[in-house]
Amino acid sequence: MAKNLVIVESPAKAKTIEGYLGKDFVVKSSFGHVRDLPIKGDKAIDIANDFAPTYVVSADKTKVISELKSLAKSSEEVWLATDDDREGEAISWHLKEALGLKDNAKRIVFREITKPAILQAITQPRTIDMDLVNAQQARRIMDRLIGFELSPVLWSKVQKGLSAGRVQSVAVRLIVEREREIENHEAVATFKVVAHFDLPGKKVLKAELSKAFAKENDALDFLKKCVGAAFSIKSLETKPAKKSPAPPFTTSTLQQEASRKLGFAVATTMSVAQKLYESGRITYMRTDSTMLSQEARDKAKAEIESAYGAKFHHSRQFKTKSESAQEAHEAIRPTDFANHSITGDAREKRLYELIWKRTMASQMADAEIDRTVAKIEVSTNKALLTASGEVITFYGFLKAYQESTDDEEDDKEAAASNLPPLKIGQQVDFKEMRAMQRFSRPPARYTEAALVKKLEELGIGRPSTYAPTIKTIVDRAYVEKGTQE
Repeated sequence: MAKNLVIVESPAKAKTIEGYLGKDFVVKSSFGHVRDLPIKGDKAIDIANDFAPTYVVSADKTKVISELKSLAKSSEEVWLATDDDREGEAISWHLKEALGLKDNAKRIVFREITKPAILQAITQPRTIDMDLVNAQQARRIMDRLIGFELSPVLWSKVQKGLSAGRVQSVAVRLIVEREREIENHEAVATFKVVAHFDLPGKKVLKAELSKAFAKENDALDFLKKCVGAAFSIKSLETKPAKKSPAPPFTTSTLQQEASRKLGFAVATTMSVAQKLYESGRITYMRTDSTMLSQEARDKAKAEIESAYGAKFHHSRQFKTKSESAQEAHEAIRPTDFANHSITGDAREKRLYELIWKRTMASQMADAEIDRTVAKIEVSTNKALLTASGEVITFYGFLKAYQESTDDEEDDKEAAASNLPPLKIGQQVDFKEMRAMQRFSRPPARYTEAALVKKLEELGIGRPSTYAPTIKTIVDRAYVEKGTQE
């Protein structure tokens, strides 16, 4: 029998870690939580006794606990190696209690499943952090109390089988409020004047009147005044500008960007990220920190200079803006920056490449841009048409990655195009001018990415809870998921 028993949360992780530790270690999985509040009855929480909880071994974990108890008794040392977050700390504490381990049971943590990280963790054991355990217990108790209070109301007023919760109820309310905004929206029409001019070399210059007309007759009057007019460049203004890269991924920003760029549901993103973590490809995927270790920044620098050149590197250390963020850990990043891509299924490859590009870009130089605004005068009136565009003079981080937004289509429509060479006083040949009717649009329905972003902005829930929360409100038919995502 091995001298050391190491207990982790997942069997996939156990197999990988056992290969790193050698013959003196056996690594087993708890398959997640092993104890919880009893499902039925009102004795789970003793409200009168300072909200003291009562825990029982989950029905599906009795065999697991029995096996782990046997292995623990025959081992010289037991190492609790669950995930390095509040939930993982709580699992370690529940394992200690269920297995009858001593209070000074060895607790080890790591943020990436690589041989150096695992071996280093073994040399730096600590005891269970009860502050983290109690934080998890407080949230679990709140969830139970709120659910038990609200769910019976739903059963009596709506129908049996429904549920309420600390996070899911807020998420549903946000969606309902957005739907009411959409229903109450009254479209307002405006008329936007857009002109096109022919330039040498078969190029076309697009320009717009800065103000929009509220009435169709006003727009038509303006078009009539431009009939037969001459158009020329009155002014040109070019200003240099810079774009900076986005920070490395946190759990919520990974969920949002994977939804926008890859079309992944939040639950899919977390499932695929879990596989990448357990196979040693990325660091731990539950984090709200944007920080990178010095070692990671050094490795990123070497890879950036090798792939793009020294001038593309710019070391950065980002700070998370959220007041509730835990800054003790790193952002989500590749464990080996030299791996631009990986083997695996298609979803694993795509998510890994997204993480790799975002992390690399965060340590790259700003993009440099020349933004030009041309004013075109009309000989028959005092109106000025505006044409704008930009030219990228140095790509910087854009060589690797560009962040998406929730309003991707609007951004594309508003994005400035490259302007052809122009000079002040230059006559431009009129091609066409139109007054296009546009209607104000209601706010868009939430996508999964947008809902996650809103919940995070409001400080509701934790990034790790967003996937199960969204799954719950969809499974219970509180909301319907459309086909646009």
